[in-house]
Amino acid sequence: MIVGGSRARLLYGTDEAPTPVRRLVAGHLSAELEQGNLRAIRLGGVEIIRAISFLVRSPRWATYTAEISDLAIAEGSHSFHVTYRASVRDGDSRLEYAARIDGHAGGTLAFRCEVHAATDFVTCRTGFVVLHPANVAGRAVSIEHADGRRVESRFPLLIDPVQPMLDLRALTHEAAPNLVVTCRMEGDVFEMEDQRNWTDASFKTYVRPLSRPWPYTLPEGDRFSQSVTLAVAGATQPGVTGGEAQPIGIEAGELLGPMPAIGLGCTPQEAREALPHAATLARANVAVLVCRFDPGQGHTPADLAGFRALADRIGAAVDLQVVVHSVADFAAELQGVAASVREAGLTLRTLAVSPAPDLKSVTPGQPWPDCAPLDRLYAAARACFPGVALAGGTFAYFTELNRKRPPLDLLEAVTFSTSPLVHAADDRTVMESLEALPAIAASARAIAGDTPFVVGPSAIGLRDNPYGPAPLDNPGSARLAMSGADPRQRGLLNAAWTLGYIAGFAAGGAARIAVSAPSGPHGILGSDGVFPVFAVIRGCAALRGATLREVRISRPQDLAGLLAVLPDRQELWLANLTPGPRMATLPEPFHTAVVHRLDLEALQAAPHDPEILHRAAPAQGGPLVVCDPYAVLRVTA
Repeated sequence: MIVGGSRARLLYGTDEAPTPVRRLVAGHLSAELEQGNLRAIRLGGVEIIRAISFLVRSPRWATYTAEISDLAIAEGSHSFHVTYRASVRDGDSRLEYAARIDGHAGGTLAFRCEVHAATDFVTCRTGFVVLHPANVAGRAVSIEHADGRRVESRFPLLIDPVQPMLDLRALTHEAAPNLVVTCRMEGDVFEMEDQRNWTDASFKTYVRPLSRPWPYTLPEGDRFSQSVTLAVAGATQPGVTGGEAQPIGIEAGELLGPMPAIGLGCTPQEAREALPHAATLARANVAVLVCRFDPGQGHTPADLAGFRALADRIGAAVDLQVVVHSVADFAAELQGVAASVREAGLTLRTLAVSPAPDLKSVTPGQPWPDCAPLDRLYAAARACFPGVALAGGTFAYFTELNRKRPPLDLLEAVTFSTSPLVHAADDRTVMESLEALPAIAASARAIAGDTPFVVGPSAIGLRDNPYGPAPLDNPGSARLAMSGADPRQRGLLNAAWTLGYIAGFAAGGAARIAVSAPSGPHGILGSDGVFPVFAVIRGCAALRGATLREVRISRPQDLAGLLAVLPDRQELWLANLTPGPRMATLPEPFHTAVVHRLDLEALQAAPHDPEILHRAAPAQGGPLVVCDPYAVLRVTA
């Protein structure tokens, strides 16, 4: 970062502006138009559908950005109408479609697309995607199947590892008391997946069942149409209490348990890059480095010595993740790793092992690849590393843990990771991912039982890609789904997201949370100093030994909070998850507290200070505090 850098660069790590949003209003119906798709569809302020999008996915499941032309918007007091044309290109291949959106004040909405394959076009999915918000979990839903059958069901409460609803034509649910919404989908057979598996805060209903082959080819000249319509029954004016300008209420709840250990992820390359800056990295005071050792990626015994050198310099323990490639001789492979660990003088706090095939996802209904059986693999690991706590599960995402659950009798911990970029990469999706963390924590606890679960290493950008050969390259430093290097890692947005991430999983009972890395695309260190996220990780790591208390926030989609009780003080950490200012009402013990801020003003004054949230000039608190865009506040009493 550079003193005096642009506002966008300080917030987002890039000068690329966020995607523009146009708010559409028809009476009490509102929606936000973003890149030709609809988000935040509300009636009287109540979210009835999170999004309706027409999307085209590549053969590697990346989402294309459509080129939009001839956009026309007409709004009146009782309706709005949108038309446009769109084109998707992949080399010489081209797909075109014409879209029309009509919304009416009574709550009806229609989104239609006429599609034309200008050339042969290869895709994994082309069609409408409808997102129901995650807060419908556990609620009743009436299902109309493609053949007209109707059944009564519920949205799953715990996260469903496969598709909870198949063969869909329409879904009817109660968005609020006496506000019933019917979503009808035409043009193909739809099915639903529980997107909370990937930390998307939604249930996704999509076109073309996964039981059909993919990728598939839309032949040149092919034409088809699809539509999604919404109809509302009952109270069409539920009313709104408060708004963005109203203070966000914060209350302290019950005691939860101990603050989890905070760590960083680390590959051999990240360790090598960070070692010259170990003195600065040590100021983060993280408890653990979660180090990946994968001979299939060219890692060697010398890399284990590199882990030891960095861990010794910064005073951290080592949790070692070992990827095992052999199907039959896995015991011998582990014996070799154990010998190399001893030779490197590396002391392990925890060992986690995973068969290499488990780094890749298996789509529901597809056969599992051959790999070392988990029960025998865990037994071999315990024999090769006596006295070391053993973790298992997945090095990939919660989805993979949910679909392949490990035997627990030989494990001291269950592990998984996450990234918010699997399906989309806009700022709102990244922050909405925090809404899914309570469900992931509850579902992980249901899987692990009495065995502790540990999270990460995670970051905004992908560390692994279970759905393709590798995370996508991002040479333009754009907001790009499925990419490994995300520019927001460098910005204030990531500091706010990381505080929300730690707070969410800490409240959910995680025993250890690893986020970011020492260096590289997921690093907390840059070429010219530390990134804003450094201060958050350093501050949370300093809460080691604290007892957590529940934080109840009236608008958790806007504000995240962590409340730690220590022998000599209480610390309330807050993060504004939005690009606009927010006002919050502090709980009574913090009315006379001291407030340290990590915001645009603080960064411009001291952009490289690792302890900016401890040394910056404090401001006296009061009942109300203002949180600037993506600001992080440390409030002590």
